[in-house]
Amino acid sequence: MIKFLKLLIIFTILTGSATVKAQDEIVDFDKNFTHVVYFYLNNPDDPEDRTAFETSLKKLMNNTLYAKTKFIGIPAETPRDVVDNTYTYSLILTFSSKEMQDKYQEEPSHLLFIKESAHLWNKVIVYDSVGID
Repeated sequence: MIKFLKLLIIFTILTGSATVKAQDEIVDFDKNFTHVVYFYLNNPDDPEDRTAFETSLKKLMNNTLYAKTKFIGIPAETPRDVVDNTYTYSLILTFSSKEMQDKYQEEPSHLLFIKESAHLWNKVIVYDSVGID
């Protein structure tokens, strides 16, 4: 299922024409602005750290006012040379514009997530992109 979702997201980013299921509702994938985040936890095998991280991240997803599509994932264990499976969690969000993503960066639920969870990770990589016509 995760592999299917990753393929659907990639297809959607490239075409901007599909819909995805995000948190039990159908949402049009907005190709205007995509925010992709990879988290590398300090202790990725610690169940308590994972639970704390997932709880905080899900709280953010339930409270953000600006993200349209919301996807939380883990590595799909696809052992190919071009695939990086070293991260612990991925987060893919879409926004209707860069301005909405800028608001997301400053909204209280996002700042609370960082405050609650920053001690759990040692590395975060972010890829922001805008769609092309």
